[in-house]
Amino acid sequence: MATTETKGRIKIFSTKNGVNIIQSPIKAQILSILKEGGRSGSQIVSSTKRSKSTISAHLQDLEDAGIIDWIIDPDDRRRKIYFINSKFLGDVSPNHEIEDHMNTILEEYVTQSNDPFDFFRYMFRTIRVALLDEGINIDPILHNAGMKVGKTFYKKLKGESLNNLIQNIASFWETNNLGNIEVKSINPLIIQAYDCFECEDLPKLGRPACAFDSGVLEGIFSNFFDQEVEVEETKCYAQGDDYCQFLIKPLKTNEE
Repeated sequence: MATTETKGRIKIFSTKNGVNIIQSPIKAQILSILKEGGRSGSQIVSSTKRSKSTISAHLQDLEDAGIIDWIIDPDDRRRKIYFINSKFLGDVSPNHEIEDHMNTILEEYVTQSNDPFDFFRYMFRTIRVALLDEGINIDPILHNAGMKVGKTFYKKLKGESLNNLIQNIASFWETNNLGNIEVKSINPLIIQAYDCFECEDLPKLGRPACAFDSGVLEGIFSNFFDQEVEVEETKCYAQGDDYCQFLIKPLKTNEE
């Protein structure tokens, strides 16, 4: 069944025909299932505990909206495999996730800053907090933007070895006042960030909040390893930790 979080959120997707907003809890549940990979109609029925006719109607609506598509199952040509055919932009919750934190940022940081970089950095945080306070989560957008930045900056940061690349990233982070980067482990690759520009002054959200940083690292290391990688933020200032920590791992191994 749908979780409380799924029921309470409106999901926003970008398709070839524009932006679509999904308010139906059942459709949101179906999309959460398809986010993990392609599924047949019978698998979706089993996972949702809904009737076949109900799921078929919702699948058709999502297909008509351009949010999902399907292919014929190569193992059973009588069956369709459904998959998400659009980009997840974020979600909106009718309940405020955090207390208004804007006044603190404006009073303690923005108005007292004489550094243009700091000013715009804290303005960015103010906008993000304002959106969070309205229940609007833009993490997917920030992540996608970070990936584009990471892929672009890789040309400047790349080195002959992994250690050289990490040193260049750490130097870039420090030079641009983005924080301080340290490597906890090479295998698996774990990077820790202190004084994180993205989240250090955010209110405690109880969850990781460095969507942009994660995207940047994903873009950089995907280029370095010449394959897609997944960046999982396992620690974050926004969930009460003393630093942010990112686990970088390939989506598939060379043996596969």
